[in-house]
Order: sequence, then C-alpha cells, then structure tokens
Amino acid sequence: MFVETDKESFDFNQYRTVRERSIGRLFWRLKRFTTTFIEPRLHAQGYTDFKMSYLMFLSNIEEGGTTNNELAKRACVTKQMMSKIVGLLENEGYIYTQKNPVDSRSSIIFLNERGKALFVTLKQCMQEARDKFDAIVGYDRMEQVIDTMVDLVNTLENEEQKGNV
Repeated sequence: MFVETDKESFDFNQYRTVRERSIGRLFWRLKRFTTTFIEPRLHAQGYTDFKMSYLMFLSNIEEGGTTNNELAKRACVTKQMMSKIVGLLENEGYIYTQKNPVDSRSSIIFLNERGKALFVTLKQCMQEARDKFDAIVGYDRMEQVIDTMVDLVNTLENEEQKGNV
C-alpha cells in the first residue's frame, strides 16, 4: 500500500541541502573564518585590543575626516552607538577627533598614525586570507566571486538609497 506523505512536512535531508547553499549562512561562515584568521595575526603584530567588528567604523573614515553622524550612517548604527564606539576607538588610539569648524556641536573623526598603521598591517593579513582562497578555488574564480559581490553590494546600496528596497 502506498501512503502519500504531507508535502508541507519538514524534511531534514531537504533542509541540509538548502542550508548548505544558504547565502546568509555562507556569508556568516566566511565572515567567521576571516575573523578567526585575521584577528590573531593582528594581535601578533601588536594590535591586541583590535576586533574585526571595528572595521565597519574605521573603514568609513575619509582622509579629510568624517563626522560622527556621517560615520553612523555609513556603518548603519545609531548616532548614540557611534559616539560610544568613537570614544572606544579614540581611547584605544586608532582615531582622534577635532571640533567641526562648520558646526561646533559636532566633531570630525580622523585616523591617527596607529589607525593608519593598522590598515597597512591589515592589508598584509587580508592578502594572506586571499592567498588561501586563491589556493582553494583559483585566482580567476576568486576574482569572479569578488566582482559579483561588488556588483551586488553596489546595486543593492544604490537601490536602498533611492528607496527601492
């Protein structure tokens, strides 16, 4: 006798297949690998207080400085959270602030010498990670991955700015 199964029932085999190719999960796993690969290398170079999560703030600081509000917007955090992070990064010696000459109620945030040196060291660590990726999938495939991610991020950010999300 043949019994039809419920088509809406949960199937672990199907779930495993979907889970393995889940974009969010893949991004999370790559982020986790990158963090666990790079942070110890930075710590060994003397940046023992550095966390990879700081990059979403530090990487948005422009050469001529960036206001707290603009940095909060770019990092997608509240102004209050940004103020807290700015204080932390300033205390740890990665940035410095100056009063905004245009608006004395705000400050302009700059990378200091330690912050700039961090990025030089970070570039070397990121190259080590890239070399590892290239060894696994090849340089050309890795370039395709990066090109595709750049296209996706740029298009999605443009849509977001236009309110087309």
